Amino acid sequence: MTTIDKMSTEDLRREAAKDANRIPRSTAWAFVAALVAGGGMLAYEIHGSVATRAATENSLVRSTEEAAVPTVNVIHPKDGAPLEELILPGNTQAFSDTPIFARTNGYLKRWYFDIGAHVKRGDELAEIETPEIDKQLQQARAELETAQANFHLAETTAARWQFLLQSDSVSKQETDEKVADLSARKATVDSNASNVQRLEDLQSFQKVYAPFDGIVTARNTDVGALIDAGANSAGKELFHLAAIDTLRVFVAIPEVYSRAAATGTAAFLTLDEYPGRSFHGTLARTSNSIDQASHTLLTEVDVPNLDGQLLPGAYVSVHFRLPQTVRSVVVPSNTLLFRSEGLRVALVRDGRAQLAPVKIGRDYGSTVEVIVGLQASDAVVLDPADSLVSGEPVRIGSRSAESPGGPSK
Repeated sequence: MTTIDKMSTEDLRREAAKDANRIPRSTAWAFVAALVAGGGMLAYEIHGSVATRAATENSLVRSTEEAAVPTVNVIHPKDGAPLEELILPGNTQAFSDTPIFARTNGYLKRWYFDIGAHVKRGDELAEIETPEIDKQLQQARAELETAQANFHLAETTAARWQFLLQSDSVSKQETDEKVADLSARKATVDSNASNVQRLEDLQSFQKVYAPFDGIVTARNTDVGALIDAGANSAGKELFHLAAIDTLRVFVAIPEVYSRAAATGTAAFLTLDEYPGRSFHGTLARTSNSIDQASHTLLTEVDVPNLDGQLLPGAYVSVHFRLPQTVRSVVVPSNTLLFRSEGLRVALVRDGRAQLAPVKIGRDYGSTVEVIVGLQASDAVVLDPADSLVSGEPVRIGSRSAESPGGPSK
């Protein structure tokens, strides 16, 4: 083999080696495209991760804010029926209740009526012996007779001296003295006559009479007891008399119902000792003034008691049938908030809490009657938190509580 042939063979071998190591152009472009696609996917993954993290953070913020808004259950108040009856406690009192005292001193001679006795006006209850008054009256009458005798003598003397004065037989001075003595004697007679009348009046008080028709509820004396005149000494009354044909019942009506307590309003009484029975009466008068301490109106109910079945001092329940002037709603007791500024309930309006002042009427235990401050359409919060304030955002629970029941009948 020649030298030229050797060189050609080596050149061909080198060329073949270069061709074997050379990468096809199509393959290079495919590699570049794959590299670009991989970078794009990496960039997309990074962007998606950032967006997901931002969305997660926003969702967490919203969840935190929502968790900060309290969820409350609400009820709608139930319409209360128009007020038909108001029941209040009271005590019966006799229409007239009077202690009977003596008006003269002495000793009790006899008494005629004991406790429980029915008496008429003018009946003699007792008789008192008054020996001192009797003697004083005798003395006063004697003094009156003496004064009358002196008066008649002075009258005769004055007339005589006035006659003699006409003929100047006596002086004018002496005549004036006799006339003045006559006037003095007349005054003495009048004074003694008044004293006699006073003692006669005291003597007439020997007999103690009933001032009105009624029942003797107490007798605090007996035959031979020392009697002191007047009512200055405690426990010295002779009798106690009560008129029970009509009884009075004084009732304090709450201020919120005072406008319905008009004179002539029908009322009736019930007593535990008379189950199933009622005694009818009429609101006779009111004090026309609200008591500042209890914020009540004092009223008097008069109840006829001709058969005497009702006794003074009995505990009664007074039922007033009030006109339909006040409408109310009923809510559970656990809706009330006791604040320093007064009684409040929490309402939900436009997604926010609002504390509304209310005034309650009757308390039924688990529910209360609200007469001022609520309507049946209001959304009232059940079990409100003590920290709840007006304007605070709230969220109503997915299921609201049912409306409360009214008072059991």
